[in-house]
Amino acid sequence: MTSLFQILLLLLGVARFFIFAHFIMSWLISFDVLNVRQPIVGQIWYTLQRILDPIYRPIRNILPSMGGIDLSPIVALIGIEIIRILLINNAALFY
Repeated sequence: MTSLFQILLLLLGVARFFIFAHFIMSWLISFDVLNVRQPIVGQIWYTLQRILDPIYRPIRNILPSMGGIDLSPIVALIGIEIIRILLINNAALFY
């Protein structure tokens, strides 16, 4: 069961990394530092969007419209952190 606990923490870490990468890329694209028409940038951008859209879509449906500001990555990071804290505090159940 220890390996299951470690795998869950690893998956949460990977999800957190993807959210941070998507967040940073969105800022770089909006300030024209990165161009989505470049093949590698576009491929990474659209892959991250496809991976994270199932996480962001329910959050966007719940949150009110903020006029162009997307708070769904922050809410997703808070949710991941809550799950991580719950897993760590209940780690004894996995041993």
